[in-house]
Amino acid sequence: MIAVRRTRRRLAFTVIIVAAIVVAFLVRLVDIQVVRAGELTAASEQRRSVPTLTYGARGDIVDRNGAVLADTVYRYDITVAPKFVADSTVVDDETGERSTRTVADALGAIAALTGQEAPELQSSIDAELAADPDDDHAYLVRGVTTEVYRAVRDLGIPWVYFERQPARTYPNGQVAGNLVGFLGTDAPQTGLEASMDDCLAATNGTSTYERGADGVRLPGSTVVEQAATDGGTLRTTIDTDLQWFAQQAIEAQGSALGADWATAMVVRVVDGQILAAADWPTVDPNDVNGTAPDNLGSRIFSSPYEPGSIMKPVTFSALLDAGVTTPSEKVTVRDGYATISDFVIRDAWPHGDLALTSAGILVNSSNIGTAQLTERLSIAQREQYLRGFGLGDYSGVDFLGESAGFVDTAENVDGHRAFVQMFGQGVTATSAQMAGAYQVIANDGVRVPLTLVAGCERADGTVTDVPSAERVRVVSESAADGVVAMLEGVVTDGALSSQLSIPGYRVAAKTGTAEVAENGVYTNERIVSVAGMAPAEDPQYLVIVTYGKPDTMKVSAAAAPTFQSIMTQVLKTYRVPPSTQPAPRLPLTW
Repeated sequence: MIAVRRTRRRLAFTVIIVAAIVVAFLVRLVDIQVVRAGELTAASEQRRSVPTLTYGARGDIVDRNGAVLADTVYRYDITVAPKFVADSTVVDDETGERSTRTVADALGAIAALTGQEAPELQSSIDAELAADPDDDHAYLVRGVTTEVYRAVRDLGIPWVYFERQPARTYPNGQVAGNLVGFLGTDAPQTGLEASMDDCLAATNGTSTYERGADGVRLPGSTVVEQAATDGGTLRTTIDTDLQWFAQQAIEAQGSALGADWATAMVVRVVDGQILAAADWPTVDPNDVNGTAPDNLGSRIFSSPYEPGSIMKPVTFSALLDAGVTTPSEKVTVRDGYATISDFVIRDAWPHGDLALTSAGILVNSSNIGTAQLTERLSIAQREQYLRGFGLGDYSGVDFLGESAGFVDTAENVDGHRAFVQMFGQGVTATSAQMAGAYQVIANDGVRVPLTLVAGCERADGTVTDVPSAERVRVVSESAADGVVAMLEGVVTDGALSSQLSIPGYRVAAKTGTAEVAENGVYTNERIVSVAGMAPAEDPQYLVIVTYGKPDTMKVSAAAAPTFQSIMTQVLKTYRVPPSTQPAPRLPLTW
């Protein structure tokens, strides 16, 4: 009996103890699962879930034929979780044998692949831990190639991680670098990269992955929270091969002349598309630090200058359109033309009275004759025509940093500038603006805005940013055609005929030599240009070449060979049929 009672007491005691333990576990479970569930879950996720940024690729910039001018490649940042850095176990894939890889061995293997020094890597990790013993992220090296990333990844070091980032490359280097621009550390800096960033920019996404308590990433744990979206493809009107040719041509001649700078532009007449826009010196977007600050952009759009006599075809287009002269009108050109105060307009060569036709005045580039004819237009008419040709306004390309140049208003212009503006003094224009003015003459008097961007093709296939096709008549077709015929005389009968003519083709062109003003005073520095079109009977392409401050030859003959070379290349590239009729030989004298 006594034994039975003792057994019952022990059983009851045991039941009480078990019940107490169960109750304790239940209380703890409720505390974990209910009372502190949110807190503990958040803490657990914070330890295990690692958020990462996923990068979309910036869109490509391509030429008219699809050749890539700027594209995106992926580079990798190799990172480390300092608090998890420790010796690790390595398993031989063939034998299955296990061995220990020390931290020093791991860092040595990484350094051998990345071109670093193992002690430097160790020092950077130690510094991170000294600042924060729980540090979970530090960079070992940034921006390595895919090949280096794969080699480091294959080492299988558990506390090393990788972050993929897009990097910009420019396959053609300096070719079109002035137009494409480049990226800075945080944002696009110049050119199309900056002005068309809305098209090119990608939208980054986010994802998370989990890792265990030992810091090892758990396979298959990545969850995409927001997918990245790539940028659009920016299609330009540039012909990369022609751009390269023009760039080489102005560099070679510019160096020979000792010029400070040079530009060349090729435009398709019918629609104003820019096929080439070359600057020298220029920028290589792959090596921006190797470029002087003045050469980071594009002078073609941003640097206006007094164009000199290449302005005269604009003036003669206005004169013919207004009906105040004809190409064959007989004019007695005096030996000087007084304007106001003591100002007298003179020609580049001394002469007495000359018996020239209007065509002869243009072919011989007479400032005096141009001024005599200009007097027949009111000052308001002169301003209206200049602005109608796009001078004093932006080209329509909307290039970053573009200048509008300067044309004085009829209300403010004085009695001297009112004349000299009409032959390219006291007025400034960029190479792009002058190309736009010649496009009007070549296109039967109709202005089409210059175009550099053909459109942006988005990731979903839609095309935006298509240029406007607005066409504006500036002068009559007969006026424009009359000036083209007069400009043919520069090539057939002018002093630079042999340097401007192209066998088999009729060419119309005008030369210009402009004085450079500094602090309001003209100096002995010059800007020399040639602008023209071909084939003259039906102009399809125009070329303008300009050299700034040449040393060895300060007249327009310095630019003529480059014009001839580039125009010849254009006609060959686009297989323009040769002319079948000879050029008209307008009378130049009487």
